Amino acid sequence: MRVGRILAATLATSVIATACSSDDEPLGDPPTAPTVVVTTTTAPPPTTTTTLAEPRLADVEVAATPIVSGLTRPLAFAVRTADDALYVAEQAGLLRAVRDGVLDPAPVLDLTGDITDEGNEQGLLGIAFSPIGDRLYVDFTDNAGDTRIQEFTVDASGQVDPASRRELLAVDQPARNHNGGHLVFGPEGLLYIGFGDGGGGGDPNGNGQDLSTLLGAILRIDPRPTAGAPYGVPDDNPFVGRADARAEIWMYGLRNPWRFSFDRATGDLWIGDVGQSAYEEIDFAAAGDQAGANWGWNAREGAHDYSDMPAPGARDPIFEYGRDEGVSVSGGFVYRGDAIPALRGAYVFADYAAGRLIALVERDGQIVGQLPLGVEVAEVTSFGEDLDGELYVVSRRGDVFRLVAA
Repeated sequence: MRVGRILAATLATSVIATACSSDDEPLGDPPTAPTVVVTTTTAPPPTTTTTLAEPRLADVEVAATPIVSGLTRPLAFAVRTADDALYVAEQAGLLRAVRDGVLDPAPVLDLTGDITDEGNEQGLLGIAFSPIGDRLYVDFTDNAGDTRIQEFTVDASGQVDPASRRELLAVDQPARNHNGGHLVFGPEGLLYIGFGDGGGGGDPNGNGQDLSTLLGAILRIDPRPTAGAPYGVPDDNPFVGRADARAEIWMYGLRNPWRFSFDRATGDLWIGDVGQSAYEEIDFAAAGDQAGANWGWNAREGAHDYSDMPAPGARDPIFEYGRDEGVSVSGGFVYRGDAIPALRGAYVFADYAAGRLIALVERDGQIVGQLPLGVEVAEVTSFGEDLDGELYVVSRRGDVFRLVAA
């Protein structure tokens, strides 16, 4: 069993509903969207031609330097090719730009009239720019509480055109919690979208193990219009051609994937998946071993049995921790920057309530090293990676920090 443990942490008293909300609410089925399968011509994930340096955790000394404050409940972070600005999404629906450490008073995009965040896990949940920076993709819950994935065009100066709005996907959310919402472009230039299980305590409809719904899964799509459809499905997605499965699904069995990322050097995928009531987990899938992965929910929570639901081929998390050490994982990044050489190659994540940043070292699918970084940030909702591979930490209290050598 490939499961690690972290040292005990003193918990903060405030806990976002993202963590372990188990409200039982009426459940429904998401609508069926048109599916167009396309032949992919994008580049494969990166391969390493030289041996990457190992992290030296014994030499790591890290500090969190404030970059900007005054944001209102920031949740998501993104950067754009050939653009020095840092982009931060506020939960209520504003996309803000930070330029040279100064928060631009004018929002880049205002979606406040389209969004509900009454459930505390709702709102503007995810943002991602296309690889060349000419389009912005957003994931939010609309006024009915349902998920919308939309696209906007972006000009060379970074201005978003609100009139260019185009909808890719709409998914009914049966409850107010477990909406996922993260958006990431993968190494091959395709868009990955995270969905939680739809909410309610314990995934009452079994969405995590149901391939006929987009809930409880990470999707992989070509976001550009294809053959009259708003997006295309790559022909090498694992469930293409199966009548009982949605072709958009890349992996499934997730409760609420709260931030996932690709290692920019290897293409490996790391996922922070929020637990129900006992375990938080970090999932790891090496490049080339990701398609069709089943992470087990709701048959299992972490590496432990949870229900009698069958979960064929379910994988163990690479790392888990219990409620004595945290209550809501916030997934991070493998550090590939230059500011902290000893940390390079380690995966950095946090727990929303515990507030401590943790570094993990992976080798051959196993955790071989771990270190609390001695940095505490309250209410970590997200991490960010800039164009140079430096790491940023987003606090729901309104601050963005950059990790630097202490």
